[in-house]
Amino acid sequence: MNSILVAYFSATGVTAKAASQLSKVLNADLHEIKPAAPYTKADLNWMDQKSRSTLEMKDPNSRPEIAPESRVENMHGYKTVFLGFPIWWYTAPSIIRTFLEQYDFSGKTIILFATSGGSGFGQTAKDLQSSVSPQTAVKEGRLLNGRLSAEALKSWTEELGI
Repeated sequence: MNSILVAYFSATGVTAKAASQLSKVLNADLHEIKPAAPYTKADLNWMDQKSRSTLEMKDPNSRPEIAPESRVENMHGYKTVFLGFPIWWYTAPSIIRTFLEQYDFSGKTIILFATSGGSGFGQTAKDLQSSVSPQTAVKEGRLLNGRLSAEALKSWTEELGI
């Protein structure tokens, strides 16, 4: 087992590609966070205020259920977790909070990465800190949009001390 995990949620496949590339550069374990009930096209239509039907918009405190087969075995063995997701209106999807609240990340470092069509991280790192113990370091990473070279990813992770 590796001491680094790259965990991600991807609604359209963009974040999955970034996570896969990052895990290869780090020689890290890769884990997909899958919702028990997949998001629909209407759920993902963030441009149309009237069609936003997800619990995310109706109740930002909702916690979508994660598919049982999407559980990380041996989370205690990881020291560093890179956590990826699409940015939805300057924050992480609620399923990321569900994921964080399922495990004890005490003493671990979580480094966020995201994909976005236009939004930045906003207060995401600060917002997600409340979903883990105070003994967990949650660090804002970077947006991994577009074509990512292995060299650029390696340089970024080296800057992080990984």
